[in-house]
Amino acid sequence: MNRNWVIVIVAGLIEVLWALGLKHSTNWWSWAGTALLIYLSFVLLVKATKTLPVATVYAIFTGIGTAGTVVVEMVVFGVPFSWTKVFFILLLLSGVLGLKLVTNESSKKEGAV
Repeated sequence: MNRNWVIVIVAGLIEVLWALGLKHSTNWWSWAGTALLIYLSFVLLVKATKTLPVATVYAIFTGIGTAGTVVVEMVVFGVPFSWTKVFFILLLLSGVLGLKLVTNESSKKEGAV
């Protein structure tokens, strides 16, 4: 896994934090922190798309964000556990993993370093 894929994963994990911030922010500081996390995640996302395919990067970014948000909501905030949710998260993650596996050097942007 190269450095740019690590950046995508970090951006996806930050997306989980800001998505939770959208729901749970209650004051000016928490909203400012949420805005900062949104900015940071998209800066990292743009950086990764300079050398990796945009469609795959965005799918992975949103997949991490979606799955992570659902899991954190269930584990930390007491949203009821559901095997159906777990099934669909695993289905989503298998699609994201499949996209990553079929993205090879030839599908990267031309002229990228």
